[in-house]
Amino acid sequence: MHDLMIVGSGPAGISAALTAKARNMDFIWFGSRSLSNKIEKAEKIMNYPGLPGVTGKQMQDIFLQQIDDSGITITQSQVNSIYDFGEYFAAGAENEIYEARTVILTVGMATTREIEGEARLLGSGVSYCATCDGALYKNKEIAVVCSSPKYEQEISFLSDIASHIYLFTTYKNVNIHKDNITWYLGLPSCINGDARVSSVTFKGNEIPVSGVFFLKDSINPGVLLSGLDMADGHIIVNRAQETSIKGVFAAGDCTGRPYQYTKATGEGNVAVHSALEYLKQHKYNNK
Repeated sequence: MHDLMIVGSGPAGISAALTAKARNMDFIWFGSRSLSNKIEKAEKIMNYPGLPGVTGKQMQDIFLQQIDDSGITITQSQVNSIYDFGEYFAAGAENEIYEARTVILTVGMATTREIEGEARLLGSGVSYCATCDGALYKNKEIAVVCSSPKYEQEISFLSDIASHIYLFTTYKNVNIHKDNITWYLGLPSCINGDARVSSVTFKGNEIPVSGVFFLKDSINPGVLLSGLDMADGHIIVNRAQETSIKGVFAAGDCTGRPYQYTKATGEGNVAVHSALEYLKQHKYNNK
């Protein structure tokens, strides 16, 4: 049981992790050594204090050096679901369950829109984890919605289990070609089913499937953690970065505009101090 769980490795997550380390908190941080696509692809960053005119790659290298020098470990597993158990939270990530008393969401903005039926049928045929749920669809027909070629290894894994995959991608250069994969460029318009997934609709045609796997970098926070108050795709927070769920805080782009590194790092710092105050009030620690 950790004191804190940080989800996301953009500027807000980095700031939160560095602050948590400085305050000697027992925390786990989920993210990637690449930190974030937004940083990595930035051509020039002009308004970050102390780093004038750096490229995104230079900023990434500086951040990673600071993280390593601080002795912080990034757990490189994607969190697919978080559950509120009242006194603590449990996160599912690649067939493992992690627990913490508080959570800071720094998950950025979803790069692909939520599809009708996606949230409603989550856990009833909709999944975000191929290795977790793939075995449930042995010899069945499934759909896979993929936002990046980096997930094609997971598609290959699923193709060895399912009888057939209907693959929908947002990118053109697909590198996986198997006899039991039918590829479509574009996203389904909706996922159909009452109690469970029964089909997907693509360009007016209904394709029967038993399940739908979403392979993407960012999951809508409202789907990731049920009960969050959202507005226009953003998590609603107050100035203490508190969300509508006690013990859950949010920082960075996922809380709304402006989408700026400086705003994100400030919010990440505030979120950790608010988490510390929450833990103190609940007598979990004396920091």
